[in-house]
Amino acid sequence: MSFSDIQSHWAKAFIEALSERGIVRGFGDGTFRPEQTITRAEFASLLRSAFSVAPKRPYVPFQDVSESFWAASAIRWAYETGFMSGYPDGSFRPAEAIARVQVWVALVSGLGFAASGQAPLFDLYADAGEIPDWARQAIATATETGLVVNHPDLKRVRSQQAATRAEAASFVYQALVRLGQVPVIESAWIVRWVRTVAVSHRREFRAAWVAIVWNIDFPSARTLTTDQQQAELIAIFDRLRSLHFNAVILQIRPEGDALYASTLEPWSFWLTGTQGKPPSPAYDPLQWAIAQCRQRNLEIHVWFNPYRARTSQQTVNVSPHLAATNPDVVYPWGNQLWMDPGATVVQERTYAVILDVLRRYDVDGIHLDDYFYPYPIAGQSFPDDKTYQAYRSSGGTLSLKDWRRDNVNRLVQRLSSGIKATKPHVKFGISPFGIYRPGQPPQIQGLDAYDQLFADALKWLQQGWVDYLAPQLYWRIDPPAQSYPVLLEWWADQNIQKRHIYPGNNLSQLDGKAWDVTEIERQVAITRQLESKLALGNIFYSMKALLTNREGIGDRLQTNIYRTAALPPVMPWLRSLPPVPPQNVRVLGNRLVWSSAASVRSWTLYRQAGSTWTLQSILPATTTQLTLSPGTYALCTVDRLANESAGVVAVV
Repeated sequence: MSFSDIQSHWAKAFIEALSERGIVRGFGDGTFRPEQTITRAEFASLLRSAFSVAPKRPYVPFQDVSESFWAASAIRWAYETGFMSGYPDGSFRPAEAIARVQVWVALVSGLGFAASGQAPLFDLYADAGEIPDWARQAIATATETGLVVNHPDLKRVRSQQAATRAEAASFVYQALVRLGQVPVIESAWIVRWVRTVAVSHRREFRAAWVAIVWNIDFPSARTLTTDQQQAELIAIFDRLRSLHFNAVILQIRPEGDALYASTLEPWSFWLTGTQGKPPSPAYDPLQWAIAQCRQRNLEIHVWFNPYRARTSQQTVNVSPHLAATNPDVVYPWGNQLWMDPGATVVQERTYAVILDVLRRYDVDGIHLDDYFYPYPIAGQSFPDDKTYQAYRSSGGTLSLKDWRRDNVNRLVQRLSSGIKATKPHVKFGISPFGIYRPGQPPQIQGLDAYDQLFADALKWLQQGWVDYLAPQLYWRIDPPAQSYPVLLEWWADQNIQKRHIYPGNNLSQLDGKAWDVTEIERQVAITRQLESKLALGNIFYSMKALLTNREGIGDRLQTNIYRTAALPPVMPWLRSLPPVPPQNVRVLGNRLVWSSAASVRSWTLYRQAGSTWTLQSILPATTTQLTLSPGTYALCTVDRLANESAGVVAVV
């Protein structure tokens, strides 16, 4: 019902909403009389109409409330339910105008509202000194729970002033909002105060490589339909989420091809069995994977091989694959084809492909693996003589090996600059072969990646061209020639630009003999011991071992290694400004409710136990409410770089 005297009144929305529910009524002349004070008896009647609360105590009759009094039953109910009490002389004073402070105390007491009680009354209210000592805790709680509506001055609580019918209606409506029984009404006169607290947890990058080449991880076969492919991706992402991982490294260009819709390169043979043939029915696997990762709080880093052109003679290369359009710069290498990293067309194609994905897709990271110049074949030399001679003829002075390294270095530096110029929030990472050079450190033996793959990963790290380096430390802890902890500490000690180190760990070796699950568990523990040197996580090869629970690795991750969720570590050189805390956080019964925002990647929820705040869950951006057990919680905003806001405290 609409009343004739509230059409321009500040409380119109509250009054009409209560009237529609039969909680308030007006007068016979069609008015509501919003500025008329409300008596204690009238307020008891309003409470009974608004709330369904069980009695808490036996009734003690008041000397001034006869059984025939019009509000006798309401007064009795208000007493039994704990909303209202009488005075020391045994009276109720039903005709007395009720003070605003008494209204808030009644609502907080009768409804059992709880809060931190830390609302800074003297900061919020200029007249806080007038609040009686006995009511301060209740007023603080009323403020935190959104019951205080102050018109015309938010800064004046006017605790001793008699409440008007309009004010009582607004306070009661806000209590119903708190209980989750009515929708929120936006009003400029609601006092909003939130308590925030600094909370955090141990960050760690937890990722797995998902390999497309040879159908190692996805898809399991080249004959799958779109529905089957999507089901396999869902199984991969669900498995990672269940194991408390926070990132996936998805291979999207294994051999000059594409796992996504591209005009620059053909669809991958490993996706459909025919290079250039799209999935059927048509869909974009990368776009679809990104959306699925967002729902599961997984960062998605897209993995490119910059120079490999073919891994299997089963593949027939078709245009616009470089082997079809520019065969003069693509060379046979064993059973493979390899692009010439020194050729301008190769350099331009690789850069263009990566930047195309960066511009068109909402990825979190760009990732290169360990294949630069190809791994050596005994007795063979990489056939780039013509390209090198052209370089020398144009005035180049570098030796062959230095020139090869320079070709790779220039690609890495160019990508670093291009990524930051295009999307500064996107991370750039490389996972080189785990040994830089034999003898560095002294006991290490093995392939010389610097001299044979022409990969100067130490330079990329020390120049700060990468945001993270993931050396593939695919060896056990104890054998000294390729010792996991010795190599990891060496890489960490070279990290003068303070980038992140995420060593790669080899799950494909798990056999229950030389390699058992304890080996991986120890490797993660060793990584964590080097946290102060910015070894801040691990990447596991490959996803298949996690899906099949090889040697029980998934069980061990769930029960011991990754028992709880964690956000990836923050990269302060990209951005470290904390986001805005969650807005409109409120408790509705046993539900925590808040508002979403476009810039949010996820939310973190902490729970307090004594003086400790423990991370309970990481929630996707689309979540805006939770049902919780009683307790004190803190809700934080998380942005796409895993920066976390202060926590908004809520008591359920």
